[in-house]
Amino acid sequence: MRAQRHLRDQPECVEHGFLALFEAAVAQFRGEVDEAASLAERATELGQRFGDRDLVAMGIHLQGLARISAGGVAEGMALLDEAMTWVVAGELNPYFTGVIYCNVLSICLELADLARAAEWNKAATAWCESLPEDAPFPGLCRLNRIEAANLRGAWSDAETEAKRASEELTFNPRAAGHAFYETGEIRRRIGNFAGAEEAFTRAHELGFDPQPGLALLRLAQGKAEAALGALGLAVAGNSGSRLRRARLLAAQVEVALAAGDLDAARTASRELETIAGDFGTPALEAGAATARGALRLAEGEVPEAIEALRHACVTWRDLRLPYEAAQTRALYGLALRKAGHEEDARLELRAALAAFERLGAGADAAKAADLLAGPAALPGGLTVREVEVLHLVAAGRTNREVAAALTVSEHTVARHLQNIFAKLGVSSRAAATAFAVEHGLA
Repeated sequence: MRAQRHLRDQPECVEHGFLALFEAAVAQFRGEVDEAASLAERATELGQRFGDRDLVAMGIHLQGLARISAGGVAEGMALLDEAMTWVVAGELNPYFTGVIYCNVLSICLELADLARAAEWNKAATAWCESLPEDAPFPGLCRLNRIEAANLRGAWSDAETEAKRASEELTFNPRAAGHAFYETGEIRRRIGNFAGAEEAFTRAHELGFDPQPGLALLRLAQGKAEAALGALGLAVAGNSGSRLRRARLLAAQVEVALAAGDLDAARTASRELETIAGDFGTPALEAGAATARGALRLAEGEVPEAIEALRHACVTWRDLRLPYEAAQTRALYGLALRKAGHEEDARLELRAALAAFERLGAGADAAKAADLLAGPAALPGGLTVREVEVLHLVAAGRTNREVAAALTVSEHTVARHLQNIFAKLGVSSRAAATAFAVEHGLA
């Protein structure tokens, strides 16, 4: 590149350090975290040698981001805190102050470290208020406040802030797309599916990937096949941040289970467990435990499901993430019900329902209320979708005809039949039909 050519034959100077910073940021974006860390260390060393505070602070903060991406969360966060001491002391150029604020808050939110995020967000807000109205950073910092409010369950405040951010960030289409994505997530959770669709579409138009939110919207709309396909593409296309990949994998487990694809759920759950083990953060561990618990429940391994979901419930609660905690409590209630602990199951389901109602999560509240009405009276441990498939098979429909009737693929029908045969302990359509007739499902 041009800068490299100009500096190639020059003695080492501060400009070499800023070039190393740029190269470190590119390597970090590509997922080349060892290269990013090495370049950031070089930038820091040059900054110290030539007495450039901006270069030192930026180098330390990029080292921190690289360490976190490699799984060294504690070491990385310590480096970010060190960089932030330069920021809060007011010793840096406003541009580099804004970059470090935004990146530190963003990684805190990715790790669901809300306590640290709140501490730095307060300082960032005060700094933003001191800037001119046309400065870029107030809108960018607002994105972090939106994410934090969304995680805390303050959805009305978050949506108001997201609307303002989308108007402030017209100079940065992708950042504006991020604001629309957060709006879509809020609307999906409160059950405003049309509004969520509109927001996710706008995010995509502006260059911000609308996954996993759009896939989870498709699942809520009853389009599990479309959701699973979209997440498969998103996971395959993710070659950078493992933290983002973890969010995609958690959604993939949920969608795959709803679609009856246990193999896909197992694959996603195993990789999610690996990422959680490498990073060792409470939020990732809770996400992996939730996915594992849901998978074990679908596999009929109820004791293992109870253990995983109990752990996840406690962690989500300790992290003060109310929506995730409520979702997991509902799953935990189902697992307790499967184990025959109906009274305990109802306690968990009531707690989940109350949390969903407080949040305004209408669709989730309706599901929890349905579950509280009593255990599903479906024989053989079949799901509602499996009963639909069995009903059509018992009526003599072929897999192709069943697929057309339910608007799914033949592959999905075959997978449902495999699960039905396993649950009923049969090996033929005729035996499954006999079960359907006997239990009034034909």
